[in-house]
Formats: sequence, structure tokens, C-alpha cells
Amino acid sequence: MVKERGQKAIASNRKARHDWTILDTYEAGIQLVGTEVKSLRMGRASLVDAFAQVDDGEIWLHALHIPEYVAGTWTNHEVRRKRKLLLHKHEIERLIGKTKESGLSLIPLQMYFKDGYVKVEIALAKGKKAYDKRQDIAKRDANREIARAHGRALKGRY
Repeated sequence: MVKERGQKAIASNRKARHDWTILDTYEAGIQLVGTEVKSLRMGRASLVDAFAQVDDGEIWLHALHIPEYVAGTWTNHEVRRKRKLLLHKHEIERLIGKTKESGLSLIPLQMYFKDGYVKVEIALAKGKKAYDKRQDIAKRDANREIARAHGRALKGRY
């Protein structure tokens, strides 16, 4: 059997960068059962309501939605169970310290296959206020308009 190479995206949390200020990102493995992996290979997962939390010195991913495997039987998994994230001990200790002292949150950004293994990119994030979101939208629109004007100037259309 040929071993998989490269990265293949499963799901991404596109709203996360709009609602949160991303301070740092980590790549973590995730502990899954067989039918979950089969469902993920079909590209079925949702990170919309998911969040990570520290329990007993371990980091758990809550509210990740992986639908039941279609061809599964009575051995199918629970759809929204909590799943353990696999990180190095020093990374876990750093994340525990950051979340306790400064009130930051752990948010999953994307889920993907990397060389055949399921990985989750989690971010240490701080929630944005409504005015921060408006400023980001205004800044993005201004940059887009500048790029358009620059393109028009290069073509000689001012």
C-alpha cells in the first residue's frame, strides 16, 4: 500500500479569523476512532462551534462535529464527543499558562490530513469587539481599493 504524502484539507473555520485575534498557532494530532477517520476521508467535518479546553493537564477538543460514517454499523461513533488533542508536554504547559493567566481561548482553525495522519491547527486567540471587526473590514476595503487604483495606474487608466 502506498503511503500518503502532502496535505489535504478536510475543514476550516473561516469565521474564526473574523471573530478572534489570532496570537499563536499550534499543530496538534487528534485521537480518533476508526469510523471517524473514514468519515473524515469523505471530507465531512464542521469546526463552526468547536473549541479546545484544558482538563487535568490535557487539552480536549469540544463540539467538533464529525457525522456518522454512512457505511458504519452499531460501532459508529458519537457525533459531538470530546476528543483528545495530542501535543508535546512543553506545548501543553505553555498553553495552560497562557489560557489561565491572560484569559485567552483555544480555537481550532483548520483540520487536514498530513502524510496520512489527521492534524488540527489550533490557535491561541483573543476575542474581538464589534469595533475591532469594523476596523478590520474598513482596513481590508481600503487596501483592496489601493490595489485596484495601483492596477489601473499601471495600465494607464487612472
